[in-house]
Amino acid sequence: MQLTVYSDYSLRVLLYLAVHPAHTATINDIARAYAISRNHLVKVVHNLATQGFLHTTRGRGGGISLADDPANIIVGNVVRKTEGRFDLVECFDNVNNTCPITAACALKSALYEARSAFLDVLDKYTLADVLANDDWLRHKLGLPQE
Repeated sequence: MQLTVYSDYSLRVLLYLAVHPAHTATINDIARAYAISRNHLVKVVHNLATQGFLHTTRGRGGGISLADDPANIIVGNVVRKTEGRFDLVECFDNVNNTCPITAACALKSALYEARSAFLDVLDKYTLADVLANDDWLRHKLGLPQE
């Protein structure tokens, strides 16, 4: 299983903001720190704000900050809200499924269980939990030490 780039970038944005909590950031700051597309981050940040994970302020002196304490942001919730669909195989998509054995296939239930287990593990972690090495993260992202 692989998360989409969209979810990956969403998690990176949240990590960036969590290791630099006393400051607001800009999309340019985050794009530069990760060497990723600013245009792609615009969509990611908009979605994270719409989903309630971020506060955004426009204009001079504006920026992006976390909407909640990192200890309250559950990684599994972020993934659910950024991944969209988790159709591991075609038969998970009831509309576009063309597999002729879906009704009798036991593999489908095993894959559903695997998907649930994956999300259950992510639900055990908050953004704060994954910041154990925050000094190293700040250093790698070119941020000042707090």
